Amino acid sequence: MKTNLLLFFRSLTNFDEKDVFKSTQGRLTRIYSGLLILFLIIFIMIVYSVLYFSILRNQETELETLVNQEAGFLEDYLTTNEKSDFRGIQNQEVVFAGANQLFYYVVNSNGELIMGNEADQRTRSAILGILNGKVLDDGDILKETIHLEGSEKGRGKPGEFFQRRPERDITLMIASESIYDNGRFVGKLFIGKDISFAYQLFHWLLIILLVIGIVFVGVALLISAAMSKKAMIPISRAFTRQREFVADASHELRTPLSVLLSSLDAIDMTIDTKEEEFAGKLLSNMRQEVKRMTSLVSDLLTLARSDSNIIERRTETFDFLPHAEKAIESVQPLADSKQIRLHLEAPDSLMATGDSQRLSQLLYILLDNAIKYTPGNGEVWLLLTREGNELCMKVKDTGKGIKKEDQVHIFERFYRVDKSRSRQMGGHGLGLSIAKWIVETHKGTINISSELGKGTIFTIVIPINPL
Repeated sequence: MKTNLLLFFRSLTNFDEKDVFKSTQGRLTRIYSGLLILFLIIFIMIVYSVLYFSILRNQETELETLVNQEAGFLEDYLTTNEKSDFRGIQNQEVVFAGANQLFYYVVNSNGELIMGNEADQRTRSAILGILNGKVLDDGDILKETIHLEGSEKGRGKPGEFFQRRPERDITLMIASESIYDNGRFVGKLFIGKDISFAYQLFHWLLIILLVIGIVFVGVALLISAAMSKKAMIPISRAFTRQREFVADASHELRTPLSVLLSSLDAIDMTIDTKEEEFAGKLLSNMRQEVKRMTSLVSDLLTLARSDSNIIERRTETFDFLPHAEKAIESVQPLADSKQIRLHLEAPDSLMATGDSQRLSQLLYILLDNAIKYTPGNGEVWLLLTREGNELCMKVKDTGKGIKKEDQVHIFERFYRVDKSRSRQMGGHGLGLSIAKWIVETHKGTINISSELGKGTIFTIVIPINPL
């Protein structure tokens, strides 16, 4: 019965409301916001990619259509005017105009530039350099970027003025088409479009999408926090009901256990255990189990109170040394039974502010724990000092020590390093959880340092005047 009850209470109390709820809500917030942000990133990538490729493809289609039409126009021009090549043709006779068209060049079969024109005269040398260095087949699209130096305002031929042109980079899209006269190759037409505006559009589009993304990240975090908080409501309610049940059950169990212990004492007084050895042994075992259950219920009630957001702690100024001496005296019989030597090192007076009963309970838990896990003929020290405005306590033993992987769990409820020895040690795995709670209610810290085969040291630091 005791084992089943212990497992039941363990399932209800084996977590800390503040830490678990906060970490769980934070984890949910991160998951929700992560999913929303991932969706946003995918959405931005899809939108940007679709616009990027659709706009560029549209420009390529327009350029391919234009170069095919103009190549056909040149072939018709040769046929109509009964010419075998482009010699004698002037730029004025053939004028190509397309949206954002930067240049057109016509090259004869010998690779010589016969005619052409460009929107900006500064581009000719750069474009010809590109065309001479690249082999562009019919249907291919070439994208290149050229840099134009700035030009000052000046006068050319009579009546002509050149406006100042700024330094800039131009992104070109170039297409070509061969020209034939009755099946004979006579030249090649090159047409280039300025698509700098498209890349500027992509640049600003990316900035806009990033700004929208940043704003959406903030919104996603707010939405995720609200969703996680809402998701925690039923969990919080269930925990509150379980916590209330643990507190009520622990409180109600104290009375029948006290009555049962008193009844066992009364029965023990009415029989002669020397004559009835079997009955005496049964009474001793029953008394021991009742005391264990009473201790467990008391610990559960303490933890149930610790789980509530109300801190039940008295604040008083007192000399801590007498309480330490009393704690040593309380555990002395247990130490004597294992021939363990207890040592107390402390100043003559040690004033502190806090709950004297809780701090005494803290010492008893740590000393009891040290004695239980120290083999016979070992030693246990209680070291008390005052450093500045802090009360420092150290409980040191010569026990077998605690493994590194176990040290992070020893303050968890019902956790035991050596589960096979739990019953003979007499503990329930709640003592260190209660100790940590007492330290935290005093706004202090508790740390462990342990080495296998050499022992363990618990170090507690508590402000003498906690706020």
